[in-house]
Amino acid sequence: MHATAGLLVGIMVGLTGVGGGSLMTPLLVLMFGVNPKTAVGTDLLFAALTKTVGSTVHGWRDTVDWHIFRRLAAGSIPAAVLSVVALQGLGSIGDSAEHVIILFLGFMLILTAFAAFFQGHLMRFARRHEGPDDQRALLPTVMLGAFIGVAVSISSIGAGAIGVTALLMLYPHLPVSRIVGTDIVHAVPLALVAGSGHWLYGDVDPTLLISLLVGSIPGVIVGSLLSSRAPDHLLRPALAAVLLFSGLKLLTS
Repeated sequence: MHATAGLLVGIMVGLTGVGGGSLMTPLLVLMFGVNPKTAVGTDLLFAALTKTVGSTVHGWRDTVDWHIFRRLAAGSIPAAVLSVVALQGLGSIGDSAEHVIILFLGFMLILTAFAAFFQGHLMRFARRHEGPDDQRALLPTVMLGAFIGVAVSISSIGAGAIGVTALLMLYPHLPVSRIVGTDIVHAVPLALVAGSGHWLYGDVDPTLLISLLVGSIPGVIVGSLLSSRAPDHLLRPALAAVLLFSGLKLLTS
């Protein structure tokens, strides 16, 4: 069953490009009853391993802006380390960590749903207006990285649709492929750092991780091959609706 879930999520990631964490983590928590901390920790390493392939391709095709990558990482990596330590500190007190994860996960799913649904509109708006110059974009980019670092460490969500949408607003004149490539490459060390932190604290299930990878790798390949023929104007609203429903379900559970 876990491999099947990985296959379905992999296909959706290949079709839409929306990060697997937005789909996999709520699926593990809501359908399979996996402990939220274990779901997040396992999904982070799952994301690090799967996105390594994608980042290699983007690096080879030179669709990565290393200048923006360094700005994002300057905020995200320290924030990720601090977030994992803080989360474990809450866990030592009691069940507070699980409650924080559920609330944060629900909030991030709703935010991702809106980002996925309105990404095209926001991109067109940004293209019609002048974004901040490179120097003025420095601090907002580092702050965006810090927000993504906290979000990913707590919920495994944030480096996909939300990160890309925010970068499109900050750097509207960059090609979309370069924004996406930079976001994917940035997600690898971030997920690896946050996932390793969860691993050290025992929040990763290796058997579950392998089962998800067995299904997701062929799923991503199939989804990527079908993406050029997929009706994005139907898939993206449907995906946004699923994410919105999952977020509301978590917040009200």
